[in-house]
Amino acid sequence: MSDFLQKLEKYAELAVKVGVNVQPGQTLVVNAAIDSAELVRLIVKKAYERGARLVKVNWNDDTVTRLRYDMAADESFLDEPKWYAGEMLELVENGAAVLHVISSDPDLLKGVSHERITNLQKVTGKAMSKYRQYQQADKFSWSIVAVPSKAWAAKVFPDVPESEQIDKLWDAIFHTTRIDREDTFEAWDNHIRTLNEKSDYLNEKKFKKLHYIAPGTDLTIELPEGHLWVAADSINQNGHTFLANLPTEEVFTAPLKTGVNGKVSSTKPLSYSGNIIDEFTITFENGRITDVSAKQGEEVLKQLVSLDEGAHYLGEVALVPHNSPISESNILFYNTLFDENASNHLAIGSAYAFNLKGGKEMTQEQLEQSGLNTSITHVDFMVGSGEMDIFGVTEDGTEIQIFKQGSWAI
Repeated sequence: MSDFLQKLEKYAELAVKVGVNVQPGQTLVVNAAIDSAELVRLIVKKAYERGARLVKVNWNDDTVTRLRYDMAADESFLDEPKWYAGEMLELVENGAAVLHVISSDPDLLKGVSHERITNLQKVTGKAMSKYRQYQQADKFSWSIVAVPSKAWAAKVFPDVPESEQIDKLWDAIFHTTRIDREDTFEAWDNHIRTLNEKSDYLNEKKFKKLHYIAPGTDLTIELPEGHLWVAADSINQNGHTFLANLPTEEVFTAPLKTGVNGKVSSTKPLSYSGNIIDEFTITFENGRITDVSAKQGEEVLKQLVSLDEGAHYLGEVALVPHNSPISESNILFYNTLFDENASNHLAIGSAYAFNLKGGKEMTQEQLEQSGLNTSITHVDFMVGSGEMDIFGVTEDGTEIQIFKQGSWAI
């Protein structure tokens, strides 16, 4: 077996064993791009080897997606995909795990009518709202992994010969997911333990607010009473652990919806809905976004913020050291799965229920009353750099520096 195939098989095993942590008798749903067929077949094999009852694969294709946006009737973008939402709800309510295998072109929808994109996002968000609530309360196991596509690899490595681009992106993915190490699974155990040490420290301090200072950024984020910092691993309602993102370098919590004030500037481009948003600034007052500007993709950013009322607020605060492996690779992935794990980031939209003590058992109304944001969307954007300082402020006003020049100070 070639070195590449050995790594690919290990990657599949990592996704199944550590990512979604498939249990005997469990159904696994795989939502995958057709570019990922080779990996998906290995994932299916590994899942059945672990005793999966059924592995259901839903394929998607960039070309088909773009054809719809270019050629379908306008009215079709107003149709709620209730059939898909119903299927996914039935599956997860019956204990299925969900694995997403992504590889889309970051520029897939460039030039497409923003109205079409926004309309589909709104109706999809509405149809999938209950599924998203389950997901954000850890009701079921889910995870995301990535596979290079030709278009994505060309975007990441434009100066590399075309024949080498996909291989180079594979090398980067294998490195960031620790697949290129002989002790991959032990390395992940150690990494998760290190991240949990950080979340334990932050939970012990019970900071009332965070203060971000960097070029173009001066932002204060209050944290709700009972907030919980969470690291890489999650626990579903059956007590089984899973990792939602592979790779992952973050420790994160939920902000107080109405407690964000100031201005924050992006430090990496955001690939959102097949478009790139870059060099943007967002201003907040009492939690609500009051102004946005961007050198690229400003209209797309404005439409993101206007998806619903909750899209005017933040739902996640995540800390990622600038000296993390993905950041130190100096590769701009144009893919949030990787870029968010190279940088401190925030998320526009809904908060995760598990970031609040007792939140997993709360209704949406109770979560809102506790200060968490709800929305049909959740979009991470990167704000960290080697020039960022972050201070935690305790209930009695004591300031503790938790990030200095972009990396942990604790």
